[in-house]
Amino acid sequence: MAPLPPMDELRSRVTANLAGFRRQGALPFAEGLRHAAVTVCVLEDDGGGPYTIVIKRGAHGRNPGQWALPGGGLEEGEDAVTAALRELEEEVSVRNVEVAGLLDDFVTDSGFVITPVVAFGGRQRPRRDPYEVASVHRVPLERFLAPGVPRWRTDEEGRSLLQMPLGPSIVIHAPTGAILWQFAEVALKGRDLRVAGVAQPHWTRR
Repeated sequence: MAPLPPMDELRSRVTANLAGFRRQGALPFAEGLRHAAVTVCVLEDDGGGPYTIVIKRGAHGRNPGQWALPGGGLEEGEDAVTAALRELEEEVSVRNVEVAGLLDDFVTDSGFVITPVVAFGGRQRPRRDPYEVASVHRVPLERFLAPGVPRWRTDEEGRSLLQMPLGPSIVIHAPTGAILWQFAEVALKGRDLRVAGVAQPHWTRR
């Protein structure tokens, strides 16, 4: 894989890749499923290097301590993009982003349908909401192109589990890991990848 291009070219490439991708939605939802949306937000560091952010959930709410993307449930009358960008602003104070496109809906074992939105936010500096977010972590986009990303491990049930090792202490499983894998393959590399069948660890089912 060639190195990532400058930001303007990267934005154009990602937008074109997503426009050419025939995403799969999960509508109509099975009974009991709830709709949520997250943002894979590409930001730019002081040197112009592109990165995205992942968060660790705070002690309050669902999935405390787990890796996640900024996001949450849709409020009444919202569409997925509106909800994703609202949650992005509420959780990490990133606003006025440029939406590049959407990835496939992902149905979680915990009863959610997640719509991933890909967006560009320039040189904003994320700041966490201390109630909802324990910590915010930068992942340079070059990390998604590194050898060994993704990798696979067998769990105690004999299933092959996806792992996205995105930093010295950042190893992300599905569902967030599956969304980030599809982002890397589809948005960054222009490939056609589906992740609907990726297994989720038992501890994400809460």
